[in-house]
Amino acid sequence: MTSKSADLNETGMNWASREVAERRSRGQAGRDEIYGPATELMLDLADVGTGSRVLDVAAGTGDQTLFAARRVGANGCVLATDISADMLTAAAEAARKAGLTNVETHVMDAESLDLDADSFDAVICRLGLMLFSNPEKVLRAMRRVVRPGGKVAALVFSTAEKNPRQGIILGVARRFGSAPLPLFSLGASNVLENSFKDSGLLNVTVLEVTFRRHFSSIPELIRRLKESVFLRQPIEKLGEAEREQAWVEVEHELSQFQGLNGVEIPGEFLLAVGTK
Repeated sequence: MTSKSADLNETGMNWASREVAERRSRGQAGRDEIYGPATELMLDLADVGTGSRVLDVAAGTGDQTLFAARRVGANGCVLATDISADMLTAAAEAARKAGLTNVETHVMDAESLDLDADSFDAVICRLGLMLFSNPEKVLRAMRRVVRPGGKVAALVFSTAEKNPRQGIILGVARRFGSAPLPLFSLGASNVLENSFKDSGLLNVTVLEVTFRRHFSSIPELIRRLKESVFLRQPIEKLGEAEREQAWVEVEHELSQFQGLNGVEIPGEFLLAVGTK
């Protein structure tokens, strides 16, 4: 990814670190299960098919890169870009293990993509656009490199209320004075749509895509949250006493999702697509 907003930087999280890349790699299978259907829909709307040339912006460890690479086949290609070299190393290794030879990686700033104009059939961005300090600038850069008639598609989280796993922990951290992550910066009504339109993209469509997460128990859920590179950071910045109390409050608020079969937590993405 490109440089993040001040909110992200204030958490002390270093997206480009090897630790983050390693943790992201270990969680790929779980993300594929939860995010897979929405990823496939994003690729559908972006018209990604056999022979397509695809740019994946803020690719991270390349989960969605592999989805796209399988679609485009041997006659197509996918270029994964991110600001983290360690993330892209993990993405390239994942492609190698999957037997995919049509994936390239390049460390690159998303706000000023150093690529030829009109050179891709589709540009995608999964759960990265809302983290940029200037998403409209990123979208303009994405629009520049896609060919006329090509599609730009992005998947983001909607609102904190519709994503309680993230919303609750970030809300608790905010109450204790810790800077929140901008996970929901594009989730309010019409914000994502207007960002796409302001970038010059046409025929913009935004869909709501729901999903669910299952955990065996509240303790398992809390353990997974504490392992999350993103979500734990605002609370970890607190003093020891405040940190302990914050986790108690997070656990209490999440307990509302406990049922006879474990913990079921809803979530919602917004999926936007526009045409050049």
